[in-house]
Amino acid sequence: MARAFARIAATLDPAISVHRSFMDDTDPEAIARRLSDFSVRRSAIIIAAPEHPSVRRALLALRSCGVPVVQIVSRMKGLDADYIGIENAAAGRMAGLLMCGLQKRSGRILTMCHSGIYDAHRQRVSGFSDYIQRQGYSGFHFDAVSFHNDEAERAREMLIDALDQHDNFVGLYNAGGANSTLSDVLRRHPRGKNICFIGHELTERSSASLRDGTMAAVIDQVPEAQARRALDMALYRLGLLEQAVDLRPIPFVTVTKENV
Repeated sequence: MARAFARIAATLDPAISVHRSFMDDTDPEAIARRLSDFSVRRSAIIIAAPEHPSVRRALLALRSCGVPVVQIVSRMKGLDADYIGIENAAAGRMAGLLMCGLQKRSGRILTMCHSGIYDAHRQRVSGFSDYIQRQGYSGFHFDAVSFHNDEAERAREMLIDALDQHDNFVGLYNAGGANSTLSDVLRRHPRGKNICFIGHELTERSSASLRDGTMAAVIDQVPEAQARRALDMALYRLGLLEQAVDLRPIPFVTVTKENV
């Protein structure tokens, strides 16, 4: 996503500057302080941030001062601001459909994500769960979600424990990050090749995992399209773009070994 913003920013009028800031999402108070620092010059904000009261209050204060706020990737409840991104519940349902279609063996499914602080991840897991449950008896047992906070070592330990403790473990759905670590575990574990692994975001590493069969499918949120539309929305709200911006969800892309 950051690279997409950089590429698109290079095509804009030189009078428009796009500044990218990266912060620790486990420290929402620091994010709120940064947003509330009015010594930092900004005409509009495009933000992907954890859902937290302090962050929400800071964004509402910016909006009250006339600064357009555009949410990207994940929507924050209680913030009436433009949202640019995929329909995450639909992406989760697609993951459920793929799991039911690609894994012919019955058994336990492990679902992972960053944590509960992003609405995007909650919606993905909810959509996945809803699809599995709607199938009636699908042969899958899915009753819990594990949080790894996108931390490689934590994700590694969780997956190894699941492989070692559950002989009937057949499916892995990862709604967050750490796909490369999870793929590495599956490549090394004797039972890894029997796991249907579905995740999000097409990167060089997840592409390699698709090609070697470690991952069965990747649902990509098309960051280039999100970045372009988010910038267009900010410019539109600032009166620098005349044509209204499409607010419909960005279509996500499903990638397998056949089209990677």
